[in-house]
Amino acid sequence: MSKELVLRTAITLADRDGIDALTMRRLAHELGVEAMSLYYYVANKDELLKGIFDVVAGEIEVPSSGPDWKSAIRRSAISFHDALARHRWAASVMISGPPGVGPAQLRYSDALLRRLRESGLSPELTHHAYHALDSHIVGSTLWAAGISTVMKTKDDFVQKFIRELPRDEYPDFANHVDQHMTKSVRATGKSEFEFGLDLILDGLEQMHDAASRPSVSKQPRTKRSVRHSGRLKRRGRSQAE
Repeated sequence: MSKELVLRTAITLADRDGIDALTMRRLAHELGVEAMSLYYYVANKDELLKGIFDVVAGEIEVPSSGPDWKSAIRRSAISFHDALARHRWAASVMISGPPGVGPAQLRYSDALLRRLRESGLSPELTHHAYHALDSHIVGSTLWAAGISTVMKTKDDFVQKFIRELPRDEYPDFANHVDQHMTKSVRATGKSEFEFGLDLILDGLEQMHDAASRPSVSKQPRTKRSVRHSGRLKRRGRSQAE
């Protein structure tokens, strides 16, 4: 017995049966011990949940250093998404679980913020970029997990939904559903997650490049432009008189 064994067994149980099936009693049964013996390693259920999520966070590839900040952050974001996809319960624990941030999650968050800052983004843009990436990663994983759960628990959901959809009232949404069913949309070569991720990163790159270009108003004024400005001001005063 060790804390690592307790956490790894809890992850296996949650992956197999879902996070709701993870109780101290079930975990103790999996380990072949009495439930009370678990409290030597984790103080309570909240500490157990924080511990197993931090193990998952340790699977995330932190952004590497180097000149290509977009590629580094892209790899890290995909790694984060893949970790949450392997452990479908992890995104919900991250959002609505017990408060507190573990060492592995802090390591990832700090590395991402540092990589954004070192790329040349302003403090304000770094702040917004971090939250845009975080929202896309976690939100898309929650959405995919929800769809997967519905498809597994309700076999006739899609057929019933299509039959009952008021197509005349919502024609554009009906067309969107048809695109899913017929797979008529040309493939981009990317997953839906990667497509959205690249939109975010491309937008950040454009904002970064725009902020790096010198403003016309900040360029030094030449003697000629100063003389011309003076003539315009005198002309304006004479017209007013």
